Amino acid sequence: MVLTDKQSTAPPTTGAAATVAPRSFGDAVKAYVALTKPRIIELLLITTLPVMFLAAKGLPPLWIAVCTLVFGTLSAGSANALNCYIDRDIDAAMRRTRRRPLARDQVPPTNALIFGIALGVLSTLGLGLTVNWLAALLSLGANLFYVLVYSMILKRRTPQNVVWGGIAGCMPVLIGWAGITGGLSWAPVVLFGVVFFWTPPHTWTLAMRYKEDYAAAKVPMLPVVATERRVVLESLAYTWATVLCSLLLWPVAGTTLLYPVVAAVLGAACLWEVYRLLGRVNAGKTGVDLRPMRFFHWSNAYLALLFLAVAVDSLLV
Repeated sequence: MVLTDKQSTAPPTTGAAATVAPRSFGDAVKAYVALTKPRIIELLLITTLPVMFLAAKGLPPLWIAVCTLVFGTLSAGSANALNCYIDRDIDAAMRRTRRRPLARDQVPPTNALIFGIALGVLSTLGLGLTVNWLAALLSLGANLFYVLVYSMILKRRTPQNVVWGGIAGCMPVLIGWAGITGGLSWAPVVLFGVVFFWTPPHTWTLAMRYKEDYAAAKVPMLPVVATERRVVLESLAYTWATVLCSLLLWPVAGTTLLYPVVAAVLGAACLWEVYRLLGRVNAGKTGVDLRPMRFFHWSNAYLALLFLAVAVDSLLV
C-alpha cells in the first residue's frame, strides 16, 4: 500500500545536510520511523478505510479493519524504507530530502535494507493470516511494483515516472475492498482510477516548486524536461479525468445523492484551482510566481474529502 515518493513539503535548506548519528535509543527509533515516511502512510490510510466502509455497506468488521490498516501500514513502511535505500544518492543531492536518515548517515544502508525487507515479510504474512491472502498478495504486489518498477526503473529514466509508478499508490483501494469481501469488483476499480489520475498533477505541481532539486539529482520529472505551460496543460487534463472518474462511482456503486454532490463540488473547486494556475501561465508568470503549491495542497484536501464522502455515504445506504 504505497504512494510515489512525493508528499514531503519541508522547506529547502541551504548547503549539505549535517551528518547526525543517533545519540540514543530514542533517536535510533525516530530514524527508523522516519525511513517509513509516516506522512505518506497517512494518505494511504485515508484511501483505504473509506473503501472498507463502501465494501461493507456500513461499518466494516473492527478486527478486519484494524488488521488491514496495521499490516497495510507496515507494508507501506517497507516500501518507503526500501525506496530510501535505493534513492539515498538522490536524497543526499536534493535540498528537500537531505534530512532523511540515510542522507544524514543516521541509519546504515544495510540496516535500512534489512529493515525494509523485514517489514515487507511481516506485513504480507500478517495480512494473509489475519485478513485474507488476496489482500496480502495485492499489498505485496504494490510493494514490489513501487520498489522494483518505480524506484529502480521508472524514476530515473522517464518523465512518465509518476504516471505509471503511481499505480502502486492506487492499490490501497483494492486492498481495502479485498480485505472486506475477499474479492474485487468495479467500485474499487473506479476509485483506483481516481487515485491514478489524481497522482500526476498532484506530484507535478510539487515538482514545479522543487524543479531545481530534481534537476540537480538528475531525476527527469516532467517539470524538469518540459515547459511550465505543458506541465499545467497535462495537469489540467489529468484533473478533468480525476473528476469525471470520481463521478462514475455513483452509478457503479449505487451511492446516495450525497456522494455525487460532494464529488461534483470538490471537483469543481479542484478544476477552478488548476484553471487559475493556467491563467497565471498565460499571463507570463513563471517559477514561484505561478504558486503551484496552491494546487498541491488543495489536491491533498480534495482526495481526503472525497474519500470521507465515500465513507459517510456508505453509512446512509
